[in-house]
Amino acid sequence: MAMRTNYYELAPKAMKILMAQEDYLATQFNTSATLTQGIWELVKLRVSQINQCAYCIDMHSKDLLHNGESVERIIGLNAWRDMPCYSDIEKAALAWSEHVTAAQSVDDNVYQRHVQQLGEQALLDLTLAVNAINSWNRVAKTFKPDVGSYKAR
Repeated sequence: MAMRTNYYELAPKAMKILMAQEDYLATQFNTSATLTQGIWELVKLRVSQINQCAYCIDMHSKDLLHNGESVERIIGLNAWRDMPCYSDIEKAALAWSEHVTAAQSVDDNVYQRHVQQLGEQALLDLTLAVNAINSWNRVAKTFKPDVGSYKAR
């Protein structure tokens, strides 16, 4: 198969914008009282599973393992609702992430329930994080970087 476009080389300004968003989110998740860096990584992996983005699934699985996440929780993420190893906050974050990724309407009841569980700032940051990983998934699925080439950070 022919190599596809290297999107970092072809559109460095656009990639800089996406990376600036990642920097913002890293700061928010590192300082949030509700959402942690670990939850952010779980969300990235779960959304990548939904979008069937092999490169991002590989990347975020490696990052989670590197950061001490258990194999059980990584493997069980696809069935998180029925797994007892996720906290209520993690479940709320995953539910919201799936809802937003599916582009479902957010009625007042769904919104209020998640604001009560997560808080307004965390819900906004989580929504931006879901938007970011959906964007990365679409770029990676289109331009197909080599799966397995990512080294955990």
